[in-house]
Amino acid sequence: MKERIGFIGLGSMGAGMAANLLEKGWPLTVWAHRSRDAVDRLLAAGATEAKSPRKLAEACDTVILCVTGSREVEALVKGTDGLAAAADGRAAASKPLLVIDCSTSNPSSTTALAAELAQQGVTLIDAPLARTPKEAAEGKLDVMVGGPAGAVARARPVLEAFAARIVHTGPTGSGHTMKLLNNFVSMGYSAIYSEALTLGVKAGLTPQVFNSVISGSRMDCGFYQAFFDFVLNRNENAQRFAIVNALKDMTYLASFAQAGGVANPIGAAVRNGFATAVATGHGEKFVPALSDIVAGLNGVSLVEPAE
Repeated sequence: MKERIGFIGLGSMGAGMAANLLEKGWPLTVWAHRSRDAVDRLLAAGATEAKSPRKLAEACDTVILCVTGSREVEALVKGTDGLAAAADGRAAASKPLLVIDCSTSNPSSTTALAAELAQQGVTLIDAPLARTPKEAAEGKLDVMVGGPAGAVARARPVLEAFAARIVHTGPTGSGHTMKLLNNFVSMGYSAIYSEALTLGVKAGLTPQVFNSVISGSRMDCGFYQAFFDFVLNRNENAQRFAIVNALKDMTYLASFAQAGGVANPIGAAVRNGFATAVATGHGEKFVPALSDIVAGLNGVSLVEPAE
């Protein structure tokens, strides 16, 4: 018997993940966190809908959260009619509730929440994601999992429905820590690309010339190709990750570094670059648009004028 799966957070990543679970035979219950579009598609495909997070948890063995960050996760777990409120109603359930947080959350919030839930007989593990909505739909995501070995083993068959690679990073909170480091590297590259392109244009070097040197070199990578698909081809969907969410993650990183007593001047610089983009009204744009924002703040354009 497959576990009954609950899913909250059917956005660009979550919709594909949930669809894979349903297609691969997992009994699926969903709750509309924001948009109903994906909910209605999943209901038509055989999913059921819960009236609240509490009702979802009462009807399921495992609940997957794929929302923005710690604030949203805490509200879904601890809020009125939240997941934690279902603990007493599940006393006779055959399996204790397992919550899998696939959001990009603050590790300190994750560990505190896991300890709090453990007192109610609920296990929370962190399983943040890497790659894009395309891989989510294809079932080929990368997942970093933090939690006790037994809980991770229980979660693995569920995660395999939408993931091609699963890495057990260590105890609870370590998955979110690794995710922050992963995003620090990728957002750091975004900031470097953006500044380098602006410097190049100032010196008379077009983005096309820049790319002709970097593409195919040792500095090339999949992230670079996605970023430059926007820069060169104006493909706004090449990397669907909002600048405001990048700022959120870099703010989590700053908090994590401060708690650990670690100086992180490069992380601070990267965060400030995204903070500037958000403060100037560009938060809802996707990360590669940072290149245009930095260029514009310096009085240049990365787009060659039409002849």
